[in-house]
Amino acid sequence: MEIIKVKLKDLEKLREIGIQTFTETFSSENSEENMTEYLQNNLSAEKLRIELNDKNSEFYFAKHNGKVIGYLKVNIGESQTERKVKNALEIERIYVIKEYYGKKVGQFLYNKALELALEKNLENVWLGVWEQNLRAIRFYEKNGFIVFDKHIFKLGNDEQTDIMMKRKLNKKANN
Repeated sequence: MEIIKVKLKDLEKLREIGIQTFTETFSSENSEENMTEYLQNNLSAEKLRIELNDKNSEFYFAKHNGKVIGYLKVNIGESQTERKVKNALEIERIYVIKEYYGKKVGQFLYNKALELALEKNLENVWLGVWEQNLRAIRFYEKNGFIVFDKHIFKLGNDEQTDIMMKRKLNKKANN
């Protein structure tokens, strides 16, 4: 498995993997209308182009045998979705194709986020995770995250609650 930084030329592949993984992860618990609205607004080529050009946001693909099987999006500074944690890197997205669940792809991408935070001399990593995504919550708890707040995530016209979790880093944090 390898991790490569996503560049503007990879926009269509990023959009494709973003739509596939978000749909696989959340379509069974949400209406088709809300899913469609979210995907059109948040994973459009125009929105992804803006995010790819943002110096405070980075995307990375996880690849296996040349195939993109997941991706990571991190934010720092003003590009974070919230500014409640000081000196922090936000993990905005870690998504993996369903057929690769249980194969440590998420852990691989998470480790990349930790590496980036340490390279940038940041002290904390934080994220928001849907309160109903118990699999992801367990994953983050296993990786040392604790709950510190909640916020509303709007999926179409549905206001959902995200649990906000954070982890303080030390210079040896690379598990």
